[in-house]
Amino acid sequence: MKVFQTICRQLQSSKRLFVEAAPCVVFSTSSYLRGRKKRVNPYEQVDQEKYSDLVKSVLSFRDHAQTPQSLFEEDALLYGPVSKSKAPKQEEEAGVPQNWFPLFNPEKSIKPDLARDPPVPLKIPLQRNAIPSVTRVLQQTMTSEQTFYLEKWRQRMILELGEDGFAEYTSNMFLQGKQFHGALESILSPQGNLKERDESLLESGYVQSVQHVLKDISGVRALESAVKHETLQYVGLLDCVADYQGKLCVIDWKTSEKPKPFIRNTFDNPLQVVAYVGAVNHDANYSFQVQCGLIVVAYKDGSPAHPHFMDAELCSQYWAKWLLRLEEYTKKEKSQNIQKLD
Repeated sequence: MKVFQTICRQLQSSKRLFVEAAPCVVFSTSSYLRGRKKRVNPYEQVDQEKYSDLVKSVLSFRDHAQTPQSLFEEDALLYGPVSKSKAPKQEEEAGVPQNWFPLFNPEKSIKPDLARDPPVPLKIPLQRNAIPSVTRVLQQTMTSEQTFYLEKWRQRMILELGEDGFAEYTSNMFLQGKQFHGALESILSPQGNLKERDESLLESGYVQSVQHVLKDISGVRALESAVKHETLQYVGLLDCVADYQGKLCVIDWKTSEKPKPFIRNTFDNPLQVVAYVGAVNHDANYSFQVQCGLIVVAYKDGSPAHPHFMDAELCSQYWAKWLLRLEEYTKKEKSQNIQKLD
């Protein structure tokens, strides 16, 4: 009996030890694991190899002054490439103008008339009046796509140069173009009226650029001369009318800082040329008729200019487009006049 009681006491003692120990070990351990969250370093999840260029760029920018270009490069690294705005879709033009008028004048001969042709190049001054100029018509009827890219270029230039710098840039470009035209007028004029103090213009990059084109020009009929289309009622000031490789052309001199090897790179210049061709052919001041055009793009660095020849067929194609632009301009002017009256 005593032995049995001794065994029971030992069992009770061991059971109490197990019951008391279990809550201490198991409960405390599980609550600790659940209550404490493991800290995760966010930088461990970054692809360090992918952003190594960014780190180098940020560190390198500390020692250099920031410029607009450096800011663009930094933004590209931080946020990725810029999502470029899409240009608006170019409007589809109607194929045929509502009021068709011929480019060529059947009353004028294509062959030169030595008796009627002027002995010296014509130089008719431009009369300022209410009749719109070719330049104004083209400016007022630019497509939304042309306006979009022109404004984008203007904003980029202002960002790089500032407002005052951009104004000075455009002024210098206008002056250089004027001097270039003056030098060519002197070269092509039989009088050779370039003043001694301006002889340095003949050595300019633009003039050097067109030397190979000038070799193919002869028989100059007009220089810096005004034209007026009596029927369609528009005016303009053409650069030159002369023979280019044996074909009488309206020649338009252009300057550019970028290469323009194709005629499509010259934007509205072909329309300007055919507008002058049509005006010459229907202007009583000009006894001859022109069937071709020539756009010469000269470069400041003296690189060979790009001549873009327009034969009679190509001129006819651009003439239809010019008539459409002229009709659009007339409609806009009438609409604006009506609004003013209201």
